[in-house]
Formats: sequence, structure tokens, C-alpha cells
Amino acid sequence: MRFSKAVVRGRVAILILTVILMIPAVFGMLETRINYDMLNYLPDDMDTVIGQNALLEDFGKGAFSFIVVENMPEKDVAALQEKLESVEHVETVLWYNSLMDTSIPMQLLPDKLYDAFNTGDATMMAVFFDTATSADETMDAIREIRSIAGKQCFVSGMSALVTDLKDLCEQEEPIYVALAVACACAAMMLLLDGWLVPFVFLASIGMAIVYNLGSNFFLGEISYITKALSAVLQLAVTMDYSIFLWHSYKENKAVIADREEAMAKAIQLTFSSVLGSSLTTVAGFIALCAMSFTLGRDLGIVMSKGVILGVLATVTLLPCVILMMDKAIEKTSHKPLLPSMAGISKFVVKNCKVLFVVLLLICIPAFYGYSNVGVYYDMSAALPEELESTQANHKLADTFDVSTTHLVLVDADVSQKAVCDMTDEMSEVDGVQQVLSLDSLLSAGIPESILPNDVVELLKSDRYQLMLINSEYVVSSDAVNAQIEALNAILKKYDEGGMLIGEAPCTKDLISCTDNDFKVVNIISIAAIFVIIALVLRSLSLPVLLVALIEAAIAANLCIPYFTNTTLPFVAPILISTIQLGSTVDYAILMTTKYLQNRRSGQGKKEAVGAAVASSAQSILVSGLSFFAATFGVGLYSNVDIISSMCSLMARGALCSVVVVLFLLPAVLLMLDKVIVHSTLNMKSARNVK
Repeated sequence: MRFSKAVVRGRVAILILTVILMIPAVFGMLETRINYDMLNYLPDDMDTVIGQNALLEDFGKGAFSFIVVENMPEKDVAALQEKLESVEHVETVLWYNSLMDTSIPMQLLPDKLYDAFNTGDATMMAVFFDTATSADETMDAIREIRSIAGKQCFVSGMSALVTDLKDLCEQEEPIYVALAVACACAAMMLLLDGWLVPFVFLASIGMAIVYNLGSNFFLGEISYITKALSAVLQLAVTMDYSIFLWHSYKENKAVIADREEAMAKAIQLTFSSVLGSSLTTVAGFIALCAMSFTLGRDLGIVMSKGVILGVLATVTLLPCVILMMDKAIEKTSHKPLLPSMAGISKFVVKNCKVLFVVLLLICIPAFYGYSNVGVYYDMSAALPEELESTQANHKLADTFDVSTTHLVLVDADVSQKAVCDMTDEMSEVDGVQQVLSLDSLLSAGIPESILPNDVVELLKSDRYQLMLINSEYVVSSDAVNAQIEALNAILKKYDEGGMLIGEAPCTKDLISCTDNDFKVVNIISIAAIFVIIALVLRSLSLPVLLVALIEAAIAANLCIPYFTNTTLPFVAPILISTIQLGSTVDYAILMTTKYLQNRRSGQGKKEAVGAAVASSAQSILVSGLSFFAATFGVGLYSNVDIISSMCSLMARGALCSVVVVLFLLPAVLLMLDKVIVHSTLNMKSARNVK
């Protein structure tokens, strides 16, 4: 109570301090680097990651891109090559001109080299950068290359995709926040009892969001997914706490004449009440940190901070704002538009057996669909078709039958004959279009003496020889994954320490590590939330029942894409399972707590459940619909499928959890009442009351 009274007494100082702290928070938010490359979050001990680092360290090359040039004379292409080589951070531009002088007809090249660079009226050049795939310098270089190259040229590759993704996200992110705020505000205006109350809530939550985003500066960088989702998710998740404080303040103000004393009491009650629910939410986000794919840790840390800051803002900043604007809030109050929940209460009590059977029947298709929902790993599939990088990748595939390129690092001491034999074997693997290496160039009849030094340095260092393998197979497809396995088997036969790297091999590693992550994160989040519920409700049976019911709601949410034949981005099932469990299990805890209180007071099970539904339904509906409103608009608007899918799933997940808690949880409590009262502490008085 001392803390609560101190907040009320020091409200002016708290408001001044929070405004002052906004200044460094805004600077921190603006200076936090955003990472747009999902493959950067792979574990450091994977061969593909080690190989990427070796490529940068030994060859001074990180990113690379293919440029398809159409309807341009060879001399103009040569002039374009020179211009591209002058772009900052472009390390090498490889074209036929790199092997022979343009005065020598291109047709004199060996067939396999000619075909690698030319088809019809199109030619292709490879551009290597001295910076990493998603480095800011690489993206700046891509933009400059596009401005130099013009409309006859198509810049493909992962770096071009990341550049377009960054530009699209920066364009859309302010709209995400505006949509979330507008939709949540509209929902709260309708669901709460005041026109001004939503704006008071949003001011408090907004400051907490800025503090959270600003403190990300100390993490160095965050993912674009984290940046895009964190504000929307923090708004949706922590809105509950504001609603609880408001209701508590109104209830206390009705019986306590002094509004400051009423607010102090409300702060005390709110803090003790939201502590348990916020712990389940934080536990869900912390579980993401167990992922070996460290995007989970990125989102988990940021969202855990967001929830903690949201709780602190609710018990410090929000009370101050409410007290400062109390008179204006009273003048703009109105009757809540939600109807009485008595009808729901009577319905679920009367039809509990039917609802219990419905729950069991729903679980079968829900968990089947949930277990078999399709996912994709190709990040280009998450972006609109009209983007330059998407069109360039299609052009490369359609014109040269190249969908992806693998890089191979072979020990420099491996003999020329062995490399040539290995190249011949790799060329026979299904889907391989060309294999280019220094030794394959020499074996093709080109003397090393006429090769420019930069070409030799491009393909050979003191430790490694670099090979390029063009593949017709699409990234993350079964065909390319089988191809990678076949190429790796050949590589290891000639060089045990050789490494196959590139977008497709990295994506294959991504598939294997996230498959395991899904299981680990699910187990940890369920176990952590199970323990918290057991401690909060002091029961052995209720944690099992509540977690199982929310898992059923999650399954109902994630089975819909399966039955509608919709493929999700690979991170969606992992993140949604954890977020929906941690964020909406509070609904179940709220109703169950009221049911236990009613049973302990001597009410029968039907009376206790009916009263619990009637008293908690409005809070659950307001919370769930606000969560839905804050995420649904972003899901509809976003052109980035990862963001759109995640927000749509969160919106639908909130509704699924509301339906399960309001209609199916009461049926479970009634049907299993005997088990619950015998496995929960302090329920002796209820055991003899039916």
C-alpha cells in the first residue's frame, strides 16, 4: 500500500519524469539497427554459417548477386561492368570480359562457359560484395546498382530481396501502428464506458512501447519481425492490465469518497492481480529464447521487456493520467454497449454436457490440422510479386533456368584433377545447371597465365578454392534439399572439410533446426505456464485442464490454414503457439479463479460456474475483442506475408481463446468439478456441496 500511495502522491513528478525519459527512448529507438536477413539467426556452429564467415574472411566476399541484362550490345555491357565495379563495396563483377578481352568473340568461349553467361538476347554477370548479405552497405550498393543499371537489367539474389523487404517494411510500419491504435481505440470506445478512456489507455501504453523499443538499443539490433510485431503485440497484450485498473478504480471510487485513496487501493489490487497473469505471458515469451534459431530469443527478450514495462506503466503512469483527467473522463462517460452476459451463463450451465462432447469432437480435426499445417521457408514467397527482386529472380529462373546458386569452399591443397573430377560428378547431379571453378576453367582450355589476377583471387585463396553451382531448383523445395545432400556427399568424398554454403543450404539447415525448436519451445512454454498456474491456483488438476483448453484453442486456430490449404511462414506456428498460450491463458485463469472463490463460499457447482461466467464474461470479451482489433487490421493491410500471417493468426487466436473459455471451460469445470475440488487446496468446504 505504501507504493500505491507514493504513486498517487507523486503523480506530477511521475508524469514529468516519464516525459523526460521519452527523449532518450526515442533516440534509442531510432538508433537501433534492424536486421532483415532471417538466415542471420542460424546457430553459429553450423557448417553453412562457418562457411559464410570463411568466405568473407578469406575471399573478402560476403554477398553476391546475379544481374540479368537484356538487349544490350557487348561493348555496352562491358561499360556497365566497369561502372558497377566502381560502386562502393562491390568487390568483383564477373562476366565473360573477366576471362577474355571483348575484342575476342564471346562465341570462342567453351560451350559450358558461354551458356553460363548467355542465352538468346540476354547475358548475365555475377556481382560479389565485400560486405555481408544484409549489411547496410550491401543494401546501399544494391540501390546504386539499380540506379546505374536501368530497366534493361534485373538485380536478383538474397541481398536484393533483403533491400526490397527493408524498404517495404519501413514504408508500412508506421501504418501498422496507426491501424492497431485506431482499431483498438474504436473497439474500446464501444466496449468500455467512456469516450475518452481509450485515449488515456493508449497514451500510457504508447509510452511503454516507446520505452521498450528504445531499450532495444542495448541489444545492438533486432529483427524486422520483432520490430513490426512488438508494438502491436505489446498494445494487444498489456491492454488487459489497463482495463483491470480502470474497473478496479471505478469499483473502489463507488465505495471510497476520496478518489486518491480509491486509486491507491486500485493500484494495490491491480498489481497483485496482474502479477500472475503477466507471469504467464512473460513465461511464454521467455520460452522463445530456448530456440536455437535465435530469432526466438530476439522476439522473446523484446516482448518480455514489453510486458514488464506494460505492467509498470499500468501501476505508475496510468493512475497518474487518470487522476489528472478524472473530471474530463467523467464528463465523457457513456453506458457500455455490451449486453448482459446472463444469457451466456444460463446457456453454458444448461448445455454443459453437449458442450463437453462438442469440445471432444472438435479436438480431433483441430489437432490433426494443427499437426499437419503446411509451412514455407523461402523468404521470397513472403513478398509481393511486383517487387524488383521478385521479378529479377523470376527473370533469372525463366531466362537461365537458375533458381538458386550454391557456393562450395574446397581446400586449396586439393589437386586440380580431383577438383575437375568432383566438378564433373557435381554437374551430373539432378537440377545442376553449371559448376564453375578455377580448375574447371583451366581444364576447359583457358591457360592460367591469361586469367586476370582478380579472377584468380576471386576463385582461390591461401586456404580455399571457391566453386559456384547454379541450380534450377527453388530454395527450400524437396528437390533442392535432395540436391544439396547429393552435392555434400560428393564434396565430402574429395574434401572432408569442404563446405557447401549459400541461401539454399542455409535454408535446409533452417528447416532442421526449427523443426526441433518447435518441440522444445512448446514443452518449455507449457511446463513454465503449468507451474505458474499451479502456484497461482494451488491446484494439480487445473493447470492440466487450463493449458489443455488453450492448446485446443491454438489447435483450432492453426488447423484453419490446413483445411483452407493455406501455407504459413515457418515461424508462424512456433511463435503463435507460444504467444497465444501465454497471452490468452489469462482468460481461463480469471474465470477459474472466480469459480474457485464461489465454490469456497459454499455455492454448488452449477451456481458457482454460472456466477463465474456472468462476472468474468464481460472482461474476457473486452480483452479478447481489443486483442482482435489491435491485430486484425495489420493482418489485412500488410504486404509482407510473415507480418500479415502472424497478425491474422493472433487476431483469430484471441477469438478462438475467448470462445473456448466462455463456452467450453465452464462445461469442463462442471463435468470435472469433483476432480478439481479434490485436487485443489482450501476446497474442503466445497467437497460436500454439489
